[in-house]
Amino acid sequence: MNIPNRLSDEDKNKNIIILFLVIILLKSTFLSKTVYSQEVRPPVEASSCTASNCHSDLMQNTFLHDPAKENECSTCHGELSGHNQNPGEFKFKEIDETGELCYSCHDSFEDRSFIHSPVEAGECTACHSPHGSPNKYQLLEQASDLCYICHDQDITSGRFVHGPAGAGGCLACHDPHSSDFAKNLRDKPPELCFMCHTNKKSELEKAKIIHKPAAENCVNCHNPHSNKYKYMLNEKVPLLCYGCHKKKQENVQKAATKHGAIMVGKSCLNCHEAHASDIANRLSKAPMDLCLDCHNKPVKTDAGTVLVNMKELLANNRDHHGPIKRKDCSGCHNPHGSDEFRMLKEGYPSTFYMSFNKGNYKLCFKCHLKSIVQTPTTAELTNFRNGKINLHFKHVRQEKGRTCRACHETHASNFPKHIREKVPFGSWEFPLNYIKTDTGGSCAPGCHKIKIYDRDEEFINQ
Repeated sequence: MNIPNRLSDEDKNKNIIILFLVIILLKSTFLSKTVYSQEVRPPVEASSCTASNCHSDLMQNTFLHDPAKENECSTCHGELSGHNQNPGEFKFKEIDETGELCYSCHDSFEDRSFIHSPVEAGECTACHSPHGSPNKYQLLEQASDLCYICHDQDITSGRFVHGPAGAGGCLACHDPHSSDFAKNLRDKPPELCFMCHTNKKSELEKAKIIHKPAAENCVNCHNPHSNKYKYMLNEKVPLLCYGCHKKKQENVQKAATKHGAIMVGKSCLNCHEAHASDIANRLSKAPMDLCLDCHNKPVKTDAGTVLVNMKELLANNRDHHGPIKRKDCSGCHNPHGSDEFRMLKEGYPSTFYMSFNKGNYKLCFKCHLKSIVQTPTTAELTNFRNGKINLHFKHVRQEKGRTCRACHETHASNFPKHIREKVPFGSWEFPLNYIKTDTGGSCAPGCHKIKIYDRDEEFINQ
């Protein structure tokens, strides 16, 4: 095996020189790179405020004010030399007249009757961000959250809430800047309400009879934001109705006999339409049809008396009392209540027997002649006579007089003059056994044996 000879001194010197040159070359290269990486560029002024490290966050908003969006900050702030280089020393002054500045671009709202307070005070930034916002129109908050910064949120705390108020849609009804109508409303009620409630507008335009509050202003009855009563009514019915109908309230409250319809369910609205109707007194149906909606079955009164199924009685009996023929139950009855028996408008005998008093027959005398029971003999007043003996007088004008209801059914029967088939007498209904003839007739009720009468020739009954 051959072992290389050791380097000579000359070779060693050559190697040292070569190594030195390599070191010099490498050092020069590294020094050159180090100087280049630490080079300080000359200061460059930012092209805009929003492009700098100061205000770039403004551009992150979804909705931007046009001057901010276009980097035209000087439109509102003006020019300030040196601010970009040294913002700490060169600061913009606060804008004193915000509204005046805004109106240099935006139209003024001051030519209308009602101005929103922030607008009137020129405080546009009370609602709008001057730069940008996540909300449309650069609003500081969304929808009603913005309004509730100033306005009481309790207006929507009721059990029943108006749709726009509940959904935060204040602007459905209110103009946020100015209006010609109080409360900055977009229109005057009820036209404002008709913007959404088109069906009610159509109803009122077509109806013959319109409720005055509905024609004038819906808020006469409804709270526009919320309330504890259904439909945001200002009070529970019938108290709401009594707010205007004071006399009716007095009559109902004092009445000895009250109409049950007022005391149950929708109260007044069981019979009346709240807004409009084609029927007098804004009834929801023709009077008798309305009554028969309830009186189509036996009805038990507070006193425990059971009223007959009136719809069935009228259908099964062909001879109807005059007011029934006219389909006018209120001809005899007060539909709200009265101090009389069965809510009758005037005095009427409530029993089979009653001594005669004109006041007891006041209801009957509204249509029928008083003289029919005041004249003992007649040849003209009535066909119910034996010769000239007035049998109405004979029945009624006694200490223990027989009242109208003893012989006549007040609503309908199958006999002429709506004479009863049976007469209620306590727990018994005795038959009247009435038979009509060409010149008179006869009856044989439980109160006497058969009696005959004849208009042409007086019949002598034993």
